[in-house]
Amino acid sequence: MSAQQPIADSGESPSSLDLQALFHRLNNQLGIVLAHAELLEAKADDDAGRARAAQLVSSTLAAMGTVREIRQRTEPSSG
Repeated sequence: MSAQQPIADSGESPSSLDLQALFHRLNNQLGIVLAHAELLEAKADDDAGRARAAQLVSSTLAAMGTVREIRQRTEPSSG
């Protein structure tokens, strides 16, 4: 959903739209971190470098899951 969509059409409050936009931006940034971490892991020259990069991948995936969970908990329930 675009942050520029009129509020009257979306049925959501301005603060809800602001949160959606922030979640989207955060997910985009975490996706970039994930891509770089995976690249580092693939190109690491030694086991220690691969292990550090794998930890970055794992932590980034966990952060993305946390963002998803926060988003689900803050969305108004439809019912």
